[in-house]
Amino acid sequence: MTENKFVRSKGILLIVLGSILWGASGPMMEWILNNTSLSVSFFLTVRLITAGLCILLYLFITGKRIFLIWKDVSWLKQLIVFGVLGMLGVQYTFVAAIEASNASIATLLQFLGPVYIILYLSWRNKVFPPKYQVIGIIGTLIGLFLLLTNANVSILLISREALLWGMAVGVAFSIYTVYPARLMKEWGVLVVVGWGMLIGGVVLALVTQIWNTDEWIYLAAYPLNLIVVIVILIGTVAFILFLSSMKYITAVETSILSSIEPLTAMIISVFWFSQILGVWQYIGVIVMLVFVTWLSIAGEIKWMRKRKG
Repeated sequence: MTENKFVRSKGILLIVLGSILWGASGPMMEWILNNTSLSVSFFLTVRLITAGLCILLYLFITGKRIFLIWKDVSWLKQLIVFGVLGMLGVQYTFVAAIEASNASIATLLQFLGPVYIILYLSWRNKVFPPKYQVIGIIGTLIGLFLLLTNANVSILLISREALLWGMAVGVAFSIYTVYPARLMKEWGVLVVVGWGMLIGGVVLALVTQIWNTDEWIYLAAYPLNLIVVIVILIGTVAFILFLSSMKYITAVETSILSSIEPLTAMIISVFWFSQILGVWQYIGVIVMLVFVTWLSIAGEIKWMRKRKG
């Protein structure tokens, strides 16, 4: 019993630390985009390639055979699709949403991912979502409405560009969550994520012809170079901590505790950028987090009842 409590405590510690670090990286990216001449594509290319290489190097040093996945054409195709549509998709839309709005809004809109997953699966299977999912979706959308309008129907508190990028984050996050399930089960989470980051970064580098940009010189300036290194480092560590926690705690606990991520981003933004939301916006944040968590808890309860029955 004591050992089980220790294992669970370890999982909780990992997810809490991972969520805090990931939440902290958002405001830091916001500072970079708002106070420097770095473009989203250049910053993201450097971040993805560096983080991917770090993860793969870590796996290689610890004895993992990271190149085996490249020997099977079927798995390789899935890996490339995940790297471009999943990893690059979610990372690019997230950073673009930060640039168009702020880290707090972008992080919260990312939490719409479960809603898109539910709608997609319902459409694919041609069935209406169960009651608990309908309740979760409606509650989440009410929270989103309050966040974006502060309960004033005639006002949208973010630009249309920010809203579109924010919605794209949710769509990309749902692809990122659902698509690589078989890949990760077969090859391991970190192998897939490491290669996904590297592939996504290389593709973006080729598309933007990063070797022709004059943005490289900015990386030599202090404190920008230090902040870029910190963002890459804590983002990579956060991802490893988050994924490692899933070995020790349930998906429901992971979902609940990951809510620390947007709260961390909001707290840092308040103190760093003096970003203050309206009263109804804060209520909307709480409503969104409650109903996204509800979707996870209710789904887990239904699955357990079905298994027992």
